[in-house]
Amino acid sequence: MITAIIIGLGERGNVYSDYAISFPHKFRIVGAADTDRKKRDLFQSKFQLSNDQIYDTWQDILKDNKLADVAIIATPDTIHFEPAMQAMKLGYDVLLEKPMAPTREECVTLTKTSKDRGVILQIGHVLRYTRFYSLIKEYLIGDVIGNVVNINMSENVSYYHYAHSFVRGNWNNRENSSPMILAKCSHDLDLMYWFADSKPDRISSFGGLHHFVSPREDLPQRCTDGCPISETCVYYAPRIYEEILPMLHVSLKSDNIINRIVIKLAIIFPWLKLYRPFSKINEYGGWPVSVITDDPSLEGKRRALQNGPYGRCVYNIEDHNVVDHQQVSIIFENGITANLTMQGHSSEEGRSIRIDGTKGTIIGEFMLSHQKLIHIDSLTNKRSVILDIKRESGHGGGDMILIGQFIEIVAKKKNGEKFEEQTSADKSLISHLMAFAADEARLEQSITKP
Repeated sequence: MITAIIIGLGERGNVYSDYAISFPHKFRIVGAADTDRKKRDLFQSKFQLSNDQIYDTWQDILKDNKLADVAIIATPDTIHFEPAMQAMKLGYDVLLEKPMAPTREECVTLTKTSKDRGVILQIGHVLRYTRFYSLIKEYLIGDVIGNVVNINMSENVSYYHYAHSFVRGNWNNRENSSPMILAKCSHDLDLMYWFADSKPDRISSFGGLHHFVSPREDLPQRCTDGCPISETCVYYAPRIYEEILPMLHVSLKSDNIINRIVIKLAIIFPWLKLYRPFSKINEYGGWPVSVITDDPSLEGKRRALQNGPYGRCVYNIEDHNVVDHQQVSIIFENGITANLTMQGHSSEEGRSIRIDGTKGTIIGEFMLSHQKLIHIDSLTNKRSVILDIKRESGHGGGDMILIGQFIEIVAKKKNGEKFEEQTSADKSLISHLMAFAADEARLEQSITKP
């Protein structure tokens, strides 16, 4: 049994904590902290914690004695460094949500501290644990496509995700969070490093903010204040959060035929949502609704849009300054070249990848709606489907595998057994240094070294 305290009770904190519900014989939560009272109350009820196990701040829960085996830290990016440092000083093994920290110096210090203290520091690079990316790694290790020559990856952030997180949300200002290439693509850069099996040598990057650059005086400050372009604006908040049309379009690709029929009818005839079973659609409380309110009723969502940041007009948000597209080019020390394209205007959420080697090619789509991998043999030109499945929740299943393996290595350490981390702080640090170098190269129009 591994015990844990959870610091930060938002989306990611709850995702990792849910492992205790699925595997109560392996993992138990004995304390939690968050500055938001509603989040604390919901979490306390969900995990049946006593009042003395709930704390208002990370400083309170990490004040004196060590309360558990591990600390899971899922606070905002700018509140990663200090609680992680304090937890390691108290002797906790730490699972820290990515990115490690918003500055190069803090990331390096966190990694060094974990070594000096002899504690595990694992970063939430969940994509290494998915079946999709694990299969790619197996093909590379198995020399199926020969020596890797080039890696091409795309991070296709959907228009509604970009508007939610990077225009209206917590990551809309680089001074208050971190560069988008770090916040969104530390996963992708980590995978590149993993697949290249070599440290990066030089990095160049281009991009910037293409859309949302000029205020619109003809539009109100909020979508709920009578927007004149509500019928044609893809960013219209009620369509995203109340009608949840983007999520319904993803669900149209589910395996359940009955669900597809119900959803299709609800999209064509919106008035059907007044009746059961269609009315259940109105009560959807998953992401991104879960971020804006804990009341998924139509009334709760509308209140959130009228009063909170997620109802703001995307064209009139003054503090928004992160890029909406960026290209990164990398050459690794072993000569492999790689390119990453990140952009926030995709009609469909997901990642794509192409790896070319001296014997063949792997092409893949890791989309919100499906996952597909194809191998092409250069000698025979034979195309083989490696993987072809519908959507999987939790980052393609990676969330639960990561927390499960983290608990397993902590248990081995606790029992004095040998253990090997699939992704350690040292390994995660490389991707963060790549992101900082890419951000620097873009701003300075230069070629940089990580």
